[in-house]
Amino acid sequence: MILITGGAGFIGSHVVAHFRQFFPQTPLMILDALTYASNYATVKPYIGLDCYFTQGSIGDEALVRGLFDRHDIRHVIHLAAESHVDNSIHSPGIFVDTNVRGTFVLLEAARAHWMQAPHQVKDGYADSRFHHVSTDEVYGSLGDTGYFTEASPYQPNSPYSATKAASDFLVRAAFHTYGLNVVTTNCSNNYGPHQHSEKLIPTIVRSAKQWQRIPIYGSGKQTRDWLYVSDHAGAIERVFHHGQSGATYLIGGRNERSNLELAHLICSILDSKYPSSNGPYSTLIEMVSDRPGHDWRYAINPEFIERDLGWVAPTDFEWGLSETIDWLWAQ
Repeated sequence: MILITGGAGFIGSHVVAHFRQFFPQTPLMILDALTYASNYATVKPYIGLDCYFTQGSIGDEALVRGLFDRHDIRHVIHLAAESHVDNSIHSPGIFVDTNVRGTFVLLEAARAHWMQAPHQVKDGYADSRFHHVSTDEVYGSLGDTGYFTEASPYQPNSPYSATKAASDFLVRAAFHTYGLNVVTTNCSNNYGPHQHSEKLIPTIVRSAKQWQRIPIYGSGKQTRDWLYVSDHAGAIERVFHHGQSGATYLIGGRNERSNLELAHLICSILDSKYPSSNGPYSTLIEMVSDRPGHDWRYAINPEFIERDLGWVAPTDFEWGLSETIDWLWAQ
């Protein structure tokens, strides 16, 4: 059985859907705290037929150990995390509790269940794997050129990215110290259906639909690499099944856009699909005060996963964005 933490979250629910579609015989246990950013409705259709759900925190050691023991958890795909940078600036403590301590609790439960001693795996658990899902934000901020690679130094700049960096290091230590079979993936910015309304693309669409200002931080020239969420789910599955033990894979969509460019692109699509009698949606764009420590640019070089595992992000950016807009508009 695979334990999928954060399985009712944005990315996690797409991972669950991917496994149900392509690996329907693989039993899944979804563990999710159902915080404000989770939505049980996204996974409810899959519950039953070897797909189970438990509400709870990854930091609850007794709960986590109990799941491993009762359900004989053989694998973990760990997505549960606090992930909004603005929230981490205002309330960093919960990010430490969830992202750092929660990851530690999971690693310790996996180690106790799968290992009899450092670098000695229990009989029957030789293939057990812990897949840790992380972010490109652990690498800090790029200038106008260059790309993150698996060899990039860690330079987190927000409480969120600092806690994700710490969790990455705990996973790395579990591999080198104890021989736990781990893989780590660091992804670029995700977008797609079911994303929480606090994120950038949903905020732009929601604001436009309500004919309210579309807030863009600072100059709007901060740049991100965008990855369609179902593409990300497919990449996670590929790394989980075929990635090298102990390796890190960077997952990106090769879709760089500045925040301001993205806002104008969304407005243009909205003008075409959902024209407003008030005029072009771009008139709603308003520059607002930048947030503290706002990283300038993230961009991933995904050559390693492309070369090692043959994975390339398949979704055209404007097509994926159009599909996302349609879903958001219907909400």
